[in-house]
Amino acid sequence: MAKHLARDLEALQRQLLGMASRVEESVYHATKALETRDVRLAREVIAGDVAVDALENEILEDCLKILALNQPVAVDLRKTAAALSIATNLERIGDLAVEIAERVVALVGTPGLEAPGAIRGLADVVASMVRQAIDAFVSLDIRQAERVIRLDDEADRLHAEVIDELVGKMKRDPEVVEAGVSMFSAARHLERIGDHATNIAEDVVYLIEGEIVRHRPKSSPRGG
Repeated sequence: MAKHLARDLEALQRQLLGMASRVEESVYHATKALETRDVRLAREVIAGDVAVDALENEILEDCLKILALNQPVAVDLRKTAAALSIATNLERIGDLAVEIAERVVALVGTPGLEAPGAIRGLADVVASMVRQAIDAFVSLDIRQAERVIRLDDEADRLHAEVIDELVGKMKRDPEVVEAGVSMFSAARHLERIGDHATNIAEDVVYLIEGEIVRHRPKSSPRGG
């Protein structure tokens, strides 16, 4: 039984890594499409969401099989529960990438509006948060998970910078308001991706320590 459980958990970890890689790519391409108004790339992101949804379903089914057939306890039970939550958060990140891509399609025919300079920085930070959160899960690295949690403050700062720049542009030129609203929405979706990466990191803390840290003040994780 223990050997089968170890094998199933290793397979589950590989599935999560594959799903995370696909989702991270979707976020990158959606943001690139936003910066360049590349509708073709945006539509590829939208079409790719079917595969992300299928991966989530596979992971959820495998988690349920592990629970039913292996009846894990202690850390193995927490790992299975964490995998369920991580898969859900990854699927939502994929949905947000699609929302960004849909904003690109909506921008077709609107007056040109250059993407705010901070939006690439915001996209890079949240993509890094997703990647580091998954790495923390794989390596059971609580310090890395807590770094991800702290990075959410940087994502929030960059999001505010993007919004301030967009508001200024819309005030100066009312013709770009429609495009600005789409950009505003896309920036919000990026910020929410950071929130979901934070959720994943908090799941890792729960997995390692058995402590639920969601909604805990960000100053409380240990340094490092």
